[in-house]
Amino acid sequence: MTRSSVFAALGLAVVLAGVAGCTSKKAAVYEHENFDDSGTFSRSFPVGDASSCEAARRALLSQGYIITSSGANQVVGNKSFQQNSDNHLQISFNVTCAPDASDDQHSTMFANALQDRYALKKSNTSASLGVGVLGSVSMPIGSSDDSMVKVASETVTAAQFYDRYFALVESYLPKPKPKPAKVSKAKAEEAPVKAEKPAVVLGLPEQPAAPAAAPASLQEAAPAAPASEPVNPPAAVPAADDTQGSQPVAPPAETTPIEVQPAVEPVEATTPAQ
Repeated sequence: MTRSSVFAALGLAVVLAGVAGCTSKKAAVYEHENFDDSGTFSRSFPVGDASSCEAARRALLSQGYIITSSGANQVVGNKSFQQNSDNHLQISFNVTCAPDASDDQHSTMFANALQDRYALKKSNTSASLGVGVLGSVSMPIGSSDDSMVKVASETVTAAQFYDRYFALVESYLPKPKPKPAKVSKAKAEEAPVKAEKPAVVLGLPEQPAAPAAAPASLQEAAPAAPASEPVNPPAAVPAADDTQGSQPVAPPAETTPIEVQPAVEPVEATTPAQ
């Protein structure tokens, strides 16, 4: 085989390889989007949307995130990381809370984190010098401007990352209040029993109510009465009559009266002296 035929075969192989490379295309990124409900970016909680978003805000604050926007059902925060002197990383966290259509006391939280990468870029500054024969000549000088330029942006898709965040949010949810004890219907319908008054015996006087006890302070201050024997009341003495023959005083009602006739002596008549 001559040398010219060898070069021709090599050239044909190169052309065929180029054509094959042009015909094969890489799969587009959106072809990997299956839109399946994997639960990576969402979680349901047994509270309203306002309460779940408040817990999400507290969870981000506890991890050093700066809250840039906060509302009743949306929270946005970011946090910066410095990997090295030339690379800078920032995570932007977006949380949206939606109430469930069937129950106001349940809500679904949707969260996604966006990772932005920045790199330090240096730009040299040039200066123009005017030369009479050559005209203006541009020459670089030693000064340069440093600036951070975004070089990449990517959504965090790690399931463990969101599992840790949702577990932290759950610890900040409001605790349920204890429910008051329910009173049974049978007890509620029972009528209160009224206290009956003591029966009064006819013919007997009512006993006076016992006097209220004096305060403890007065009881201590008052001297104790000396103990003494009870004194019996004196027996009733009938009143004396000046005239004889009068009826005696009737004894008390408890004893049967007995009539006593007094003995009267006859009086002799005397003749006056002459």
